[in-house]
Amino acid sequence: MANEIWTIKRCLEWTKEYLAERGEEHPRLSAEWLLCAATGLARIDLYMRMDETLNADQLETMHAAVVRRAKGEPLQYITGSTQFRMIDVACAPGVLIPRPETEMLVEEVLNYLDAEVLSPEAAARQRVELPWNDEVERARKAEAALADERATAERRAANLTAADEAALGSDVLGSRAYAEELADREAEEAVAQAVEAEAAEAAEPDLDGYGIAIEGADQQTTPAQDAAAPAPAEPRTARVLEVGCGTGCISLSLAWERRGHVTCTATDIEPRAINLATKNRDALGLTADEVAFSLTNLVSSVPREEWGTFDVLVSNPPYIPTDVMRSLPHEVKDFEPDLALEGGADGLDIFRRLLNAAPYMLRAGGLFACELYEGALDAAAELCRQAGLSDVRIVHDLTDRPRIVRAIVTEPKQRQ
Repeated sequence: MANEIWTIKRCLEWTKEYLAERGEEHPRLSAEWLLCAATGLARIDLYMRMDETLNADQLETMHAAVVRRAKGEPLQYITGSTQFRMIDVACAPGVLIPRPETEMLVEEVLNYLDAEVLSPEAAARQRVELPWNDEVERARKAEAALADERATAERRAANLTAADEAALGSDVLGSRAYAEELADREAEEAVAQAVEAEAAEAAEPDLDGYGIAIEGADQQTTPAQDAAAPAPAEPRTARVLEVGCGTGCISLSLAWERRGHVTCTATDIEPRAINLATKNRDALGLTADEVAFSLTNLVSSVPREEWGTFDVLVSNPPYIPTDVMRSLPHEVKDFEPDLALEGGADGLDIFRRLLNAAPYMLRAGGLFACELYEGALDAAAELCRQAGLSDVRIVHDLTDRPRIVRAIVTEPKQRQ
């Protein structure tokens, strides 16, 4: 057999059959992963180079990998990496393997940050209200009302009821010349009225995206007015605290996908996790100022002066109930670390400690978000409500199972 020629095609087919005989659920996919790792080729390249021969080192690597996989060891440990959202993450025994569900946890955090912390609209909500903001709002409402009037005129002219419109679809609207003519005439009259109203008032200043007057625009202001107008609020850097970072995939994704706008502090009690997360950070070219990893128990290492300064506390804590641990698949139960999996009798042991810490770590309006066992979400949500958090929500994963609880800290606490 040593003298036989092993092409990529032959090795792929042989590995697929070998793993299938040993109960592998997706033997061809596993064979592809292992071959990619052994050859350094992308998956698509395997099929472009099927007739190429594997060298001795590649065959040796492939043989060792197939033996490990046949015993049930996770592919991510064998190949040494996995993909998580937009980044590649190194994996190693002793550290929990990232899951697709956790990608959704990152998405929830990003949605919150984009809406409440990073966007110009979020900054604008915190600005001092200026006299002309009401005028801008009235203009917006008038524009919306005008659009409604036009649609109503079209329906009336076409002698259609709302029910008719829903049944026939949008193509009916505007299809009759008289409807168009009437709607345009009413629109022109409304515009004329708006022009007359505008002429009766002083010219409004040109505004930037924050509702602030643009310097140099054609409006007259007194020195007192200039002094009173605040500068536009700049979007600030968001601060995220992650507990139980594992490979670092959550914090690294947040910092990578919003680079320059998000900084993360991430903790873990497992030294192998901190070492691996640091390796992943360095591979991405991120700095310790962007993502800082700390070996500690939960939030113990967070300096007292940083309490109450975080916008988000996020975690994928150990959450498998003790009784469920025994029924986990072989490749999870016998290879991944119990420390990162088991969450006590109801799966909420660590969650309760995080919930207790959240009001001390987060600012007012900060987000608390955790991935949890599907059978524990209702109980977790109720615990959040009992703790005084608001806007408590349960988010379902891609298989429609409850997976994430998220809530807002409205009343931060200070420990005496």
